[in-house]
Amino acid sequence: MLRAAIILVVLTLCGCDFQRQADAKFGDQHFKTTIALVELHKVRTGAYPESLKDLKFTGEWDAIALNSVEYRRLDNGYELNVTRGWIGSPDMALPSEFWRGLGVVKSNVKRQG
Repeated sequence: MLRAAIILVVLTLCGCDFQRQADAKFGDQHFKTTIALVELHKVRTGAYPESLKDLKFTGEWDAIALNSVEYRRLDNGYELNVTRGWIGSPDMALPSEFWRGLGVVKSNVKRQG
């Protein structure tokens, strides 16, 4: 009985770590895909989109990323928050050089360094 309880606890802890890692990986992909689409829109039109619905020429898989973030255009750029990774909400951080040259001025993704 004790052995079964220990195995259950170990499996539960491993499962949590797997979900946390999967949420981070999927969240990272959703965030970066959306940034690429938003920044491409700005290159093509000269302005950031009012909403993600304004993006053109997106692929079928892009819808997954676009439905996993919250976007808001701001006067000096845009706000982009990751709302879903694989299952839950990821806790993410990206290095300072990642942010250089982007219009993301506010995000729930942390800046390292």
